[in-house]
Amino acid sequence: MNSLVSSFQILIFMKITHYLLGLFTCLAITATVQAQNEPGVDSTGLPGDNFSLQGALEMFQKASSPEDFEKLLNAEDNHVNNLDLNGDGEIDYIRVIDNMDKEAHAFVLQAVVSASESQDIAVIELEKTGDTTAVLQIVGDEDIYGEQVIIEPDGRDDDGAFIDDFNNAVIHGPNSDYNNKSPRIIINVWYWPSVRFVYGPVYRPWASPWRWHHYPAVWRPWRPLTWHVFHPFRRPYQHRFVVVRTHRVLHAHKIYRPARVSSVSVRTRNATAVNGYRVTRTKTSVTGPRGNGATRTRTTVTGPRGNSRTKKTVKRHR
Repeated sequence: MNSLVSSFQILIFMKITHYLLGLFTCLAITATVQAQNEPGVDSTGLPGDNFSLQGALEMFQKASSPEDFEKLLNAEDNHVNNLDLNGDGEIDYIRVIDNMDKEAHAFVLQAVVSASESQDIAVIELEKTGDTTAVLQIVGDEDIYGEQVIIEPDGRDDDGAFIDDFNNAVIHGPNSDYNNKSPRIIINVWYWPSVRFVYGPVYRPWASPWRWHHYPAVWRPWRPLTWHVFHPFRRPYQHRFVVVRTHRVLHAHKIYRPARVSSVSVRTRNATAVNGYRVTRTKTSVTGPRGNGATRTRTTVTGPRGNSRTKKTVKRHR
């Protein structure tokens, strides 16, 4: 009898175990499919999937100087950089170079990919607009992101309320990027420690001394994470920064353009993904009953895998 009971218990245990394993497998598959089908979450296949522009801006906001900013960019636990552009199985070191002209700065974020080549990832463009006001944007390189991607600090939270973290020092700009946040708030970054540092009387433009196989003693490259592992680390950085379509920092942008560095090997390696990344925009003009006009822009981005994302913006004219 005891042997019969024991056999029955084992059979029940095996059935329960089999059921639980099947249930967990189904849940895992469902979660993976949902993550892949979530708009804007699936990888585009572009190198830019592995570098957070928003994270870079947050590191710049935290940094005390451009040198400190470079250290934060290359800190593994900050999860800003996951780039392996040369495919050697190790994270690329990102160096920072300041191209300065009077009160405009173009901080280039540049990956060292070989002894003879480097590749610009992005540039932080900064300008002083008054005695105690300054504005900046970060622009992702088209070789890395498929097109120039412009990101700036956002002055409103998810509910549209103004975030009063910058001593109420803001600049009101035209509502050229979206219609649900009016008026457009352009953050004054003068109070960021790194900004105050570069406008100090003794500042000299920072040019990283590091190069291929000559890196800081405390830095050790690590193996890049897969897309689905790295992506969740990027999400917290996206809350306080927004993608826009307008270059606001014009002089710094002009400084950067002739200094841009592009790697032939990086372009060749990613040619298929970059060429397969398409951005189409259609504009429609609408006139209201009071004669007020507006331009509606529909932007569709199609990645190399055929995935599409669409964004609608409205610019009103009076």
